[in-house]
Amino acid sequence: MFTLSSFSLRRSTRAASAYARVRGRRAPAASARVRGRRAPAASARVRGRRAPAASARVRGRRAPAASARVHMEPKIIKMEALGRALYPGMLYDCRTDSFIPGVTLWDKKALRDDLDVHDQTKTYVKLAASDSLSEKANLLDVSASLKASFFCGLVEVGGSAKFLNDTKSSARQCRVTMQYSQTTKFEQLTMKELGNIAYPQVFDQKTATHVVTAVLYGASAFMIFDYTSAENESKQVVEGNLNAVVKKIPTLSIEGEASLQMTEGEKKLAENVNVTFYGDYELDENPTTYQEALRACKRLPTLLKERNSKGVPVTVWLYPLTLLDSRAAKLVREISLSLVCKVDNLLEELYGVGARCNDLIKNPITYQFSDLKDRLLQFKDLLSYYKTSFQKSLVNILPAIRSGAQENKALGDILNNHYTSPFTATNMNKWLDDITSELNILSSYTSGLKDLTVVTSSGSFNSVLFDPDVDVVVCLSFTSLKIEDAYLEAIENFVNSEGFAQSTSIAFSPKATQPWFSSPDISAKMRQNLVLFTSFLNANKNEKRIRFIIAAISDPSNPGNAIRLYQNGLLRNPKFQPVSQPPLPVVEISDKKVMLKLLKSPTGETLQFRVEYRMTPPPDSTTDVDGWQVVKTPDAQTSFTLLGLKPEQQYWVRYRAVSNVGVSEGSDSVPFSFQEKVNVTVSEWNFSMPSLFNNLRTKIMTTMGMSRWPVSTVKSEVTNVIINPRIPYSDKLPVGLKAGMAFYFQGVVFATAKYFEICFIAGTKGSGDVIFLTSFRMDDTWSLVYNTFRNGNWEGEEKTTGCPTPKGSAFDVFFAIKPEGYEVYINGQKYYLFKHRLPMERASTLYISGDVSMNIMGTVPNWNTSTFCKELTALSSRTKVSNIQSGVPYPVCNPKQTYFGKLPVTLRPGLALFFQGVVPSDGDRFAINLRTVNDDIAFHFNLCPDCMAFNSCRNGTWENPETASKDPFAKGGAFDIFMVVKPECYEVIVNGLGYAKFNHRIPVEKVNSIQITEGVFINNFGIIE
Repeated sequence: MFTLSSFSLRRSTRAASAYARVRGRRAPAASARVRGRRAPAASARVRGRRAPAASARVRGRRAPAASARVHMEPKIIKMEALGRALYPGMLYDCRTDSFIPGVTLWDKKALRDDLDVHDQTKTYVKLAASDSLSEKANLLDVSASLKASFFCGLVEVGGSAKFLNDTKSSARQCRVTMQYSQTTKFEQLTMKELGNIAYPQVFDQKTATHVVTAVLYGASAFMIFDYTSAENESKQVVEGNLNAVVKKIPTLSIEGEASLQMTEGEKKLAENVNVTFYGDYELDENPTTYQEALRACKRLPTLLKERNSKGVPVTVWLYPLTLLDSRAAKLVREISLSLVCKVDNLLEELYGVGARCNDLIKNPITYQFSDLKDRLLQFKDLLSYYKTSFQKSLVNILPAIRSGAQENKALGDILNNHYTSPFTATNMNKWLDDITSELNILSSYTSGLKDLTVVTSSGSFNSVLFDPDVDVVVCLSFTSLKIEDAYLEAIENFVNSEGFAQSTSIAFSPKATQPWFSSPDISAKMRQNLVLFTSFLNANKNEKRIRFIIAAISDPSNPGNAIRLYQNGLLRNPKFQPVSQPPLPVVEISDKKVMLKLLKSPTGETLQFRVEYRMTPPPDSTTDVDGWQVVKTPDAQTSFTLLGLKPEQQYWVRYRAVSNVGVSEGSDSVPFSFQEKVNVTVSEWNFSMPSLFNNLRTKIMTTMGMSRWPVSTVKSEVTNVIINPRIPYSDKLPVGLKAGMAFYFQGVVFATAKYFEICFIAGTKGSGDVIFLTSFRMDDTWSLVYNTFRNGNWEGEEKTTGCPTPKGSAFDVFFAIKPEGYEVYINGQKYYLFKHRLPMERASTLYISGDVSMNIMGTVPNWNTSTFCKELTALSSRTKVSNIQSGVPYPVCNPKQTYFGKLPVTLRPGLALFFQGVVPSDGDRFAINLRTVNDDIAFHFNLCPDCMAFNSCRNGTWENPETASKDPFAKGGAFDIFMVVKPECYEVIVNGLGYAKFNHRIPVEKVNSIQITEGVFINNFGIIE
């Protein structure tokens, strides 16, 4: 990193030579020793002794050649100070990586006066995204040997180097470290000082192996930028963004530039970053936020100069004492680099597992279930104890290896002992995986029950159980969280064993047990219990004397989970099965009686039923209670007669199973209606009886018969059906608007109509915004108008010319909701796409007003796959030549085929002819002829392009025509016709409304057949007496 190392090495070499020259002797051996070559006689010659085997003779022993092979050659060591007070002349023991305070080779005055000082100015900035021990050590250029000492705790760091101790506490933690460093001065002992040793007795004490001969001064600062990513955030993406944000700091000349050079996302990230500062600088206040870090970075370059300080020792050079005197203690060997790497990896694994364990402890689910929390805390304590014990074992072994008392194999044995222990990363992560699975299962089972209390202690459980206002407690209990954990037992036995720090040839092998949550049978039972509990909760959550809770209650006989029933403070059933949603009711109608066929709940004990009915469409939820009339059955008999209903009304009915502690969810609702018997003869019919015609039409066609589609299609594909709503209509939408669905409306326009409107409103009529309005105008404007109403003002109208719903006509309208807007279909034709102006999700109310009678309306959940959509998007939908014809199995006729048939009865007053059909989308004419035995036409009913014409034809000659408006017969629209035979005329009712009268010209008794010409779909024809 610095060019300084070679510089100081040369200086130290020259110093050694000078030391020899001071005493009048040659110095070549010193230089040789510095470069790693043998210099056997140098030290001895300094003191006038023979060199070979000198050290051995001092002790009275021979110096075998083997000893020379064991000892490493003495060399100058460059070392990072790491915040320690290391100054020129201080003694240092490389065996324990510690300095010797208060003991020197030279007196204090000599050390102060005889220093060679040089400026050594340098500044640099580094960024590191990794938080590994090795990466942090590399930022400080820590050697492998010193790193090993730091790992085991032999070295206590200070100043900026304290950042080495800052490790992530969470696996979700994203971290970027910025290092700012500068150097100032280089000081070294002079050659004179090296030769003037004042205290040679230090060599005999053997407490040190080296002496500090040079020091590089300066200062460093580390700013750690932390951001804890959420579960739904990509940690990799966040780390990349965090790195980009921190990388900008050195490039910002002024603080204000930060807001100019960052995106909105980066600004938000910067606001939520936590900053930790470790430095050799004295700041007024340590930064904790991004902006404070930015300000601090602007101050750092000038701080040392402002305080006239050279900083702190950054790097030192250690000179071997054996090069000065062979009596001194020696560094015999270094720790194997491969073993240091293994120690590094081992500690990284322990820190990583610890961070993961911390995350699990902080999980909100862990706090709710104390059994899991206790197991995690026990694991955390044992892991911490093991890590400390492992480091302590290194404290003793590293100095022994460096001094030669032990081989590197001793450290290898400690590592091998770890690899066979239960504390390997594989074993620990496997256990944490199982804990994570348990937490995930608990989270998934409780996420839908957020409103419920999770009881975390026996005290809080008893406070619920013995509450005088509560009679029944229904508890969803998790029964397998408190277990005999074989792995925790194994690691506890391991750390407590006598041979904890000794090697073993038997590797730990976890017991082969299946976790409770991995059993398919237990999983299936848990799912069923959750469904039953949730259903029972939804049905009874408003009952004040029933309380629902969640708890962890151990029950080995009932693994997984269970529903426990408590009554009056006592456990009544540890495997409670509540009543659940029953099947659909079967509605049977006979005359005016409505008979319901009910079924008991598939679970629990059904004591009786609760029947609920209403006259407005129910919402989607089966748990609603408002708006329903309630009748309880006396017992659990499955047949029940529903009384007090009004004829001609639409009803919805559902029911619940009732047990001794609560009710089930309601069944899905079933719509039904019934009619009273009509006792009016045809001869009494007239235009003043529209309700009579509608009753009769309902009997013939059902309530859905006016549509251009078959009744079966409407019944099967239209949901949330409302029949004969009263206009004006205003009520909550049965479902929220969303793309992919459609709303369906089928009705009849009044014969005197001027307009009608359909709109979706956010809020209520008169007080909310209109999300979408369609106005059908049959007045002079003769158009369709679309608009929105926002903040009290109508916005710009969008209009199409022509109204496809003329007076007296029947219509089928669809509003298909697309992502881009509302697609309007009328009588089989696409008319308009009105693009969204307001969010469709805001719509809550359906409002209909104007001159219209609605027969049926509802929703089509899946528009694109519906029969309606498939037909309407066909290019020839219901045209004269369409492949899509009437949609009924046996139509009377179609536009390609003329119908002619004999009447089964003689026509007379008191009879009525009924026709139901659809005008083709491109149709403009058809005719119905009542023919006689002489082939005359007694009544010619003819749709022309411009009007409706009535006439008779006698002996091949047409008589005087009569005309009427053609309005009721809209292109693509459905219609129905009653031709009532009166004594004086034919009375024609179209779509339930009086339309025309045609006086008899030919006696009706002569009519014996009917002819329907091409150009129309006639689906049904009948004679009514």
